Amino acid sequence: MKPAIDTRNEMLRITDLHAFYGESHVLHGIDLRVYEGELITLLGRNGAGRTSTLRAIMGLTGARKGSIKVFGTETIDMATHRIAHLGLGYCPEERGIFSSLNVEENLLLPPVVKPGGMSLAEIYQLFPNLEERRRSQGTKLSGGEQQMLAIGRILRTGATMLLLDELSPASLGALIALQEHRVFVSGSLWGINSFDQWGVELGKALCSQLLPRFASGDTAGLDGSTAALLRRLLG
Repeated sequence: MKPAIDTRNEMLRITDLHAFYGESHVLHGIDLRVYEGELITLLGRNGAGRTSTLRAIMGLTGARKGSIKVFGTETIDMATHRIAHLGLGYCPEERGIFSSLNVEENLLLPPVVKPGGMSLAEIYQLFPNLEERRRSQGTKLSGGEQQMLAIGRILRTGATMLLLDELSPASLGALIALQEHRVFVSGSLWGINSFDQWGVELGKALCSQLLPRFASGDTAGLDGSTAALLRRLLG
Protein backbone atom coordinates (compact mmCIF):
# COMPACT_ATOMS: atom_id res chain seq x y z
CA MET A 1 0.00 0.00 0.00
CA LYS A 2 1.32 3.42 -0.95
CA PRO A 3 1.72 5.92 1.91
CA ALA A 4 -0.98 8.58 2.13
CA ILE A 5 -0.11 11.88 0.47
CA ASP A 6 -0.13 14.84 2.84
CA THR A 7 -2.33 17.47 1.19
CA ARG A 8 -2.04 20.09 3.94
CA ASN A 9 -0.69 23.50 2.96
CA GLU A 10 2.88 23.71 4.22
CA MET A 11 3.75 27.17 5.49
CA LEU A 12 7.23 26.58 6.88
CA ARG A 13 9.82 23.83 6.36
CA ILE A 14 13.13 23.93 8.23
CA THR A 15 15.72 21.30 7.34
CA ASP A 16 19.08 20.78 9.10
CA LEU A 17 19.24 24.40 10.25
CA HIS A 18 22.48 25.60 11.83
CA ALA A 19 22.89 29.18 13.05
CA PHE A 20 25.77 31.16 14.48
CA TYR A 21 26.43 34.32 16.48
CA GLY A 22 29.97 35.11 15.42
CA GLU A 23 32.05 32.06 16.42
CA SER A 24 29.26 30.59 18.58
CA HIS A 25 27.33 27.70 17.03
CA VAL A 26 23.86 28.20 18.60
CA LEU A 27 21.55 25.93 16.56
CA HIS A 28 22.55 22.41 15.61
CA GLY A 29 20.51 20.76 12.87
CA ILE A 30 16.94 21.95 13.57
CA ASP A 31 14.15 20.26 11.58
CA LEU A 32 10.61 21.64 11.76
CA ARG A 33 7.46 21.84 9.67
CA VAL A 34 4.43 24.08 10.18
CA TYR A 35 1.22 23.51 8.26
CA GLU A 36 -1.76 25.81 7.76
CA GLY A 37 -3.94 25.93 10.86
CA GLU A 38 -1.25 24.58 13.20
CA LEU A 39 -0.02 26.13 16.42
CA ILE A 40 3.52 25.06 17.32
CA THR A 41 5.01 25.64 20.77
CA LEU A 42 8.76 25.65 21.45
CA LEU A 43 9.60 24.57 25.00
CA GLY A 44 12.97 24.58 26.69
CA ARG A 45 15.10 25.96 29.48
CA ASN A 46 16.93 29.28 29.18
CA GLY A 47 19.63 28.98 26.55
CA ALA A 48 17.98 26.05 24.76
CA GLY A 49 17.61 28.04 21.53
CA ARG A 50 13.93 29.06 21.40
CA THR A 51 14.63 32.72 20.63
CA SER A 52 17.55 31.84 18.35
CA THR A 53 15.27 29.58 16.31
CA LEU A 54 12.78 32.40 15.75
CA ARG A 55 15.55 34.89 14.95
CA ALA A 56 17.16 32.45 12.52
CA ILE A 57 13.88 32.04 10.64
CA MET A 58 13.77 35.81 10.18
CA GLY A 59 17.46 36.05 9.20
CA LEU A 60 18.43 37.93 12.37
CA THR A 61 21.30 35.68 13.49
CA GLY A 62 24.75 35.60 11.95
CA ALA A 63 25.59 32.90 9.43
CA ARG A 64 22.89 30.29 8.70
CA LYS A 65 23.26 26.91 7.03
CA GLY A 66 20.63 24.43 5.93
CA SER A 67 17.23 25.23 4.46
CA ILE A 68 14.32 27.45 5.53
CA LYS A 69 11.39 27.45 3.12
CA VAL A 70 8.56 29.91 3.75
CA PHE A 71 5.47 29.15 1.68
CA GLY A 72 7.73 27.15 -0.62
CA THR A 73 10.33 29.92 -1.09
CA GLU A 74 13.91 29.24 0.05
CA THR A 75 14.98 32.04 2.43
CA ILE A 76 18.32 30.87 3.84
CA ASP A 77 20.19 33.59 1.90
CA MET A 78 17.35 36.13 1.89
CA ALA A 79 17.43 39.53 3.64
CA THR A 80 15.13 39.98 6.63
CA HIS A 81 12.89 42.60 5.00
CA ARG A 82 12.25 40.26 2.06
CA ILE A 83 11.38 37.40 4.41
CA ALA A 84 8.83 39.66 6.14
CA HIS A 85 7.20 40.41 2.79
CA LEU A 86 6.52 36.70 2.32
CA GLY A 87 3.99 37.04 5.15
CA LEU A 88 5.98 36.37 8.32
CA GLY A 89 5.43 38.57 11.37
CA TYR A 90 7.93 38.45 14.25
CA CYS A 91 7.29 39.77 17.76
CA PRO A 92 10.58 39.70 19.68
CA GLU A 93 10.83 39.59 23.46
CA GLU A 94 12.02 43.22 23.56
CA ARG A 95 8.92 44.28 21.53
CA GLY A 96 10.61 47.07 19.53
CA ILE A 97 8.19 49.85 20.54
CA PHE A 98 9.19 53.37 19.39
CA SER A 99 9.35 55.74 22.36
CA SER A 100 8.84 58.85 20.21
CA LEU A 101 5.45 57.57 18.93
CA ASN A 102 2.16 57.06 20.70
CA VAL A 103 0.27 53.75 20.63
CA GLU A 104 -1.72 54.48 17.49
CA GLU A 105 1.30 55.84 15.63
CA ASN A 106 3.21 52.66 16.52
CA LEU A 107 0.34 50.57 15.16
CA LEU A 108 0.28 52.49 11.87
CA LEU A 109 4.05 52.55 11.34
CA PRO A 110 4.81 49.20 9.59
CA PRO A 111 3.88 48.84 5.91
CA VAL A 112 1.18 46.42 4.82
CA VAL A 113 2.87 43.35 3.30
CA LYS A 114 -0.22 41.39 2.27
CA PRO A 115 -3.96 42.04 1.91
CA GLY A 116 -6.29 40.85 4.66
CA GLY A 117 -4.68 42.58 7.64
CA MET A 118 -6.75 43.81 10.56
CA SER A 119 -8.07 47.37 10.72
CA LEU A 120 -7.38 49.63 13.69
CA ALA A 121 -10.96 49.09 14.86
CA GLU A 122 -10.48 45.31 14.82
CA ILE A 123 -7.17 45.57 16.71
CA TYR A 124 -8.78 47.77 19.35
CA GLN A 125 -11.62 45.28 19.68
CA LEU A 126 -9.07 42.49 20.21
CA PHE A 127 -6.97 44.55 22.64
CA PRO A 128 -9.27 47.11 24.37
CA ASN A 129 -6.37 48.37 26.53
CA LEU A 130 -4.70 49.77 23.42
CA GLU A 131 -7.74 51.83 22.46
CA GLU A 132 -7.94 53.30 25.96
CA ARG A 133 -4.28 54.34 25.76
CA ARG A 134 -4.01 55.06 22.03
CA ARG A 135 -2.63 58.59 22.66
CA SER A 136 -0.11 57.42 25.28
CA GLN A 137 3.60 57.11 24.56
CA GLY A 138 4.27 53.55 23.43
CA THR A 139 7.00 52.84 25.97
CA LYS A 140 4.83 54.09 28.86
CA LEU A 141 2.62 51.00 28.59
CA SER A 142 3.00 48.03 30.91
CA GLY A 143 5.02 45.05 29.68
CA GLY A 144 1.87 43.12 28.78
CA GLU A 145 0.37 46.11 26.97
CA GLN A 146 3.58 46.63 25.00
CA GLN A 147 3.32 43.02 23.82
CA MET A 148 -0.28 43.61 22.76
CA LEU A 149 0.91 46.67 20.83
CA ALA A 150 3.71 44.72 19.13
CA ILE A 151 1.31 41.91 18.15
CA GLY A 152 -1.36 44.34 16.97
CA ARG A 153 1.23 46.06 14.78
CA ILE A 154 1.96 42.71 13.09
CA LEU A 155 -1.72 41.84 12.60
CA ARG A 156 -2.32 45.10 10.73
CA THR A 157 0.36 44.23 8.15
CA GLY A 158 -1.50 41.16 6.85
CA ALA A 159 1.14 38.66 8.00
CA THR A 160 -0.17 35.11 7.66
CA MET A 161 2.27 33.44 10.04
CA LEU A 162 3.21 34.78 13.45
CA LEU A 163 6.48 34.13 15.29
CA LEU A 164 5.92 35.21 18.89
CA ASP A 165 8.67 35.15 21.52
CA GLU A 166 7.92 35.08 25.28
CA LEU A 167 4.15 35.23 24.85
CA SER A 168 2.20 36.46 27.90
CA PRO A 169 -1.02 34.74 29.09
CA ALA A 170 -3.09 37.87 28.36
CA SER A 171 -1.94 38.05 24.75
CA LEU A 172 -2.34 34.30 24.37
CA GLY A 173 -6.01 34.38 25.33
CA ALA A 174 -6.74 37.09 22.76
CA LEU A 175 -4.88 35.24 20.00
CA ILE A 176 -6.70 31.96 20.69
CA ALA A 177 -9.98 33.83 20.25
CA LEU A 178 -8.58 35.41 17.07
CA GLN A 179 -7.53 32.00 15.72
CA GLU A 180 -11.12 30.80 15.95
CA HIS A 181 -12.61 33.72 14.01
CA ARG A 182 -10.01 34.96 11.47
CA VAL A 183 -8.57 32.37 9.13
CA PHE A 184 -5.83 34.66 7.81
CA VAL A 185 -3.80 34.04 10.94
CA SER A 186 -3.46 30.47 9.82
CA GLY A 187 -0.15 29.40 11.26
CA SER A 188 1.85 30.45 14.27
CA LEU A 189 5.25 29.56 15.69
CA TRP A 190 5.35 30.53 19.35
CA GLY A 191 8.35 30.68 21.67
CA ILE A 192 7.49 30.01 25.32
CA ASN A 193 9.63 31.44 28.09
CA SER A 194 10.65 28.36 30.08
CA PHE A 195 10.29 24.62 30.49
CA ASP A 196 8.13 24.91 33.62
CA GLN A 197 4.72 23.50 34.48
CA TRP A 198 2.92 26.45 32.89
CA GLY A 199 4.87 25.98 29.66
CA VAL A 200 4.28 22.23 29.56
CA GLU A 201 0.54 22.59 30.09
CA LEU A 202 0.41 25.37 27.51
CA GLY A 203 2.15 23.23 24.92
CA LYS A 204 -0.27 20.38 25.53
CA ALA A 205 -3.27 22.70 25.38
CA LEU A 206 -2.25 24.33 22.12
CA CYS A 207 -1.46 21.23 20.09
CA SER A 208 -3.45 21.25 16.87
CA GLN A 209 -5.45 18.14 17.70
CA LEU A 210 -6.81 19.51 20.99
CA LEU A 211 -7.55 23.18 20.32
CA PRO A 212 -10.41 22.71 17.80
CA ARG A 213 -12.15 20.24 20.09
CA PHE A 214 -11.80 22.50 23.10
CA ALA A 215 -13.19 25.46 21.14
CA SER A 216 -16.30 23.39 20.37
CA GLY A 217 -16.76 22.45 24.03
CA ASP A 218 -15.26 18.95 23.86
CA THR A 219 -12.75 18.49 26.70
CA ALA A 220 -12.36 14.71 26.37
CA GLY A 221 -8.69 13.74 26.63
CA LEU A 222 -7.64 16.98 28.34
CA ASP A 223 -6.51 16.69 31.93
CA GLY A 224 -8.10 19.06 34.44
CA SER A 225 -5.20 21.50 34.70
CA THR A 226 -4.92 21.91 30.92
CA ALA A 227 -8.64 22.47 30.46
CA ALA A 228 -8.67 24.93 33.37
CA LEU A 229 -5.76 26.86 31.82
CA LEU A 230 -7.58 27.32 28.54
CA ARG A 231 -10.81 28.32 30.26
CA ARG A 232 -8.95 30.96 32.24
CA LEU A 233 -7.16 32.32 29.17
CA LEU A 234 -10.32 32.41 27.08
CA GLY A 235 -12.30 34.06 29.86
